[in-house]
Amino acid sequence: MTMKITMDPARCQGYANCVAAAPDAFDIDDVTGKAVLLRTEGDPGEIREAARSCPVAAISVED
Repeated sequence: MTMKITMDPARCQGYANCVAAAPDAFDIDDVTGKAVLLRTEGDPGEIREAARSCPVAAISVED
């Protein structure tokens, strides 16, 4: 099953909850302090948790 992951950098506030939940898929940019999507594949459970844990809903996941 392929998931579509969308990251809205304009909404991101740099809380890094996504990095804690899915460290293989997200990281924090050292310059902007905002999350970046490293890869569009990975553990589906971790990626869904990253989206759920984002307090500003900057990440969306579609199956």
